[in-house]
Amino acid sequence: MTFDGGSGHDPLGGDAAQGQRDNKDIAGLIGFLRANVHPVVFPLSAGLIIGFAVFAGVFTDTAGRLFAPLQTFITTQFGWFMIAGVAAMLAFSLYLAIGPYAKIKLGPDDSEPEYSTLSWFAMLFSAGMGIGLLYYGVAEPLTHYLDPPRDVVPRSPAAAQQAMSITFHHYGFSPWAVYAVLGLGLAYFGFRRDLPLTMRSLFQPLLGDRINGGFGHAIDTLAVLGTVFGVATSLGFGVMQINAGMATAFGWGVSTQNQMILILVITLATTASVGVGIDSGMKRVSQLNITLAALLLAFVFIAGPTTLLLSAYVENIGHYLQTLIDTLLWSGTYGGREWLPNWTLFYWAWWISWSPFVGMFIARISRGRTIREFVLGVLLVPTMVSFLWFTVFGNTALELERSGARLGVVVQEDFSSALFVLLEQFPLSTVTAIVTTLVVGLFFITSSDSGSFVVDMLTTGGSTTTPTRVFWAISEGLVAAALLLSGGLAALQAAAISTGLPFLVVLLLATWSLLRGLRQELDPDGGRVAGVPARLATGTDASAHRSAADGEEGAASSEADDRNERG
Repeated sequence: MTFDGGSGHDPLGGDAAQGQRDNKDIAGLIGFLRANVHPVVFPLSAGLIIGFAVFAGVFTDTAGRLFAPLQTFITTQFGWFMIAGVAAMLAFSLYLAIGPYAKIKLGPDDSEPEYSTLSWFAMLFSAGMGIGLLYYGVAEPLTHYLDPPRDVVPRSPAAAQQAMSITFHHYGFSPWAVYAVLGLGLAYFGFRRDLPLTMRSLFQPLLGDRINGGFGHAIDTLAVLGTVFGVATSLGFGVMQINAGMATAFGWGVSTQNQMILILVITLATTASVGVGIDSGMKRVSQLNITLAALLLAFVFIAGPTTLLLSAYVENIGHYLQTLIDTLLWSGTYGGREWLPNWTLFYWAWWISWSPFVGMFIARISRGRTIREFVLGVLLVPTMVSFLWFTVFGNTALELERSGARLGVVVQEDFSSALFVLLEQFPLSTVTAIVTTLVVGLFFITSSDSGSFVVDMLTTGGSTTTPTRVFWAISEGLVAAALLLSGGLAALQAAAISTGLPFLVVLLLATWSLLRGLRQELDPDGGRVAGVPARLATGTDASAHRSAADGEEGAASSEADDRNERG
């Protein structure tokens, strides 16, 4: 039957065809998700994160009231545990660099690094803690100088030295040791044992095939939550500073509304970087960012008290090393208990919550390097550059404050404006403010880009796809926006601490598991043990292990292959 005057054309046919296309699109989407995302970790992580973003964004007052007591409880009851845990990982990382496992390669014995050393350093540093350097580079040394946490006179030379030493402590060997231990474990099990590059793989020596079950799902989900909230904390700091920079350079007002606009714009820029890929987008943006940051550093170094800065760099490092153990284990028993939660404990929780992100990322770019090269590179190079940054900006700020510039008044009111007020003391202040704002924005992009890369690997079983990476980049922006709406700086700190504490337990267990895995490399006489596949000694590929990402069957098959080889 026809309904168009005998032409033979059915006007309902178009609707039917459209319905068929819609069904195909839905079927295609379902097929894509089944093929590319983990059936448990992805929906569980996405649901928790989106649920939090909606709750914090809609019920802002309620969320804000929850953050302060939560932070107080965690830091009061478990602060000592966080301090001891970070100290233990620093000791373990030094042992790995000089111990019997130092020459083991992160990959087959004949593997070579995928990236040049310079590119490796640039990507590692840019993804590590760039926004923190810019946000706290002036603000933290000045704050400790004006209000010392330990027993020295404010505004005295001793207060200045202590301020720099404590700032170095927060950005020195300790945070990078956390990244080094986790990143090394991921690279070792991922490239040498050929397991999927996910958090659960670190626990194979402890859990065996159970890493493919509920324990593994829980581990990867915790890693996703830690990564998203850690990155969102940094993005929140970055947006606040970008807003301050635009206020300085262009007179754009500082407000929550403008910060929401900035999050939207920069998140869109991040999706563009995600679409290009890690080898093009992330690598190029990282190198551009490092170049601009280096130019900014050189400008302040030359325009500032250059000779004093050279002297201070040497002395700051010496005092940091001299007081390292005391500062590393300071837990407030005899003073400073009120100070530690807002500084050291916040930093440790922040770095720990970042560790899945940074550890996974530096593992991904470190195939073919030895354990010694990896640990020393991760510990020394970013730390020395961070020390140089804080010396140039921190000691310049201290010298200006001593000369009567009164930067401390600004710092006490708004950390995010501190760097721009410093730059106003030198020529070309508008130009440097624009460059600084651009650098913060690029750090935002690289952090979100590499963060989404890592989360995608965790929620897809070790692979990545552009659509899912875009989803996670948008999610990080949403969480950052929700945190800013529900409490600003206090909410950012509380989010970092809340996710950092439970993940510290995971990190310490992962450290134990890594040590057990490394012990399988050598027997007491220095030879290979039977428990390690022979192909690890010859450097041949072990693709059977990669099938563990597909579930229990793949893991069982791989284990059977190993038993046959041992036989």
